[in-house]
Amino acid sequence: YKLSVSPEMDIMEYCRKEWRGNTPVAKRMRKGYEAVAQKFASIRRIRGDNYCAFRATLFQALSQATQLPRWLQSEDFTMLPENLLSKYDWIKQWQLKQKPGKKMAEISDEIKEYLILLRKKWKNISEIKDPLEKQEACDKLFKNEEEEYSLYEALKFLMLNTAIELYNADKSGRRVPVFSWLLFARDTSSNPCQLMHNHLNHIGHSGGLEQVEMFLLAYALQYTIQVYRLYKYSTDEFITLYPNDPEEDWPVVTLITEDDRHYNIPVRMCQETTL
Repeated sequence: YKLSVSPEMDIMEYCRKEWRGNTPVAKRMRKGYEAVAQKFASIRRIRGDNYCAFRATLFQALSQATQLPRWLQSEDFTMLPENLLSKYDWIKQWQLKQKPGKKMAEISDEIKEYLILLRKKWKNISEIKDPLEKQEACDKLFKNEEEEYSLYEALKFLMLNTAIELYNADKSGRRVPVFSWLLFARDTSSNPCQLMHNHLNHIGHSGGLEQVEMFLLAYALQYTIQVYRLYKYSTDEFITLYPNDPEEDWPVVTLITEDDRHYNIPVRMCQETTL
């Protein structure tokens, strides 16, 4: 049995264990971890399957949530699958986790359940005032495999919805963020249908999130995802923001990556440890 989010470990201790040698790469990684350690005291390893970007982002968002985001409060939030399926027939080909080939009505019901679960968990955790208790609730949620993977399905569907909104906005001449052009400039995702078939349906199964999809995730959640990209240490891209021009009122979550494929999370901001 693998833990989804392993217990805290001192960042520099973790770094020494992982990067012992004297190769240029090891030296750069150590420098990167030292920089992160200026801000955060500990690291928590995220289970390394193709969901790790979702897992790291959602865990961080929930563990610091103090209220339900606006988009989760809206009345028609849980009607999303029905509404989209009534407009876009191709969504029938949505690939449910480990359940390929489900019928359209079942897909709609199932995704609706995932969205309801996401709202419920977010609400419950955000209402917990005690930080220790909040952390325990998050740890417990990320030990429940069935629920955890259902939440990732909800996130994927929200990404599809966001992609459709951006695509339609661009087609009707409205301003869209630059990443949206990049997203639909790929041969494999020139429209939302292709994005679903060639990318979203594969996340968690045969692939993780690509860079441009990190932007899409950030927009879907209305969160700024700040990532320490350790292999980019001493370049402008060492700390990358998704999106790079975030809305001021979006909350920020912080992740760490050594290679843009696997993500871990830094915890305990150093200010807390000095209080």
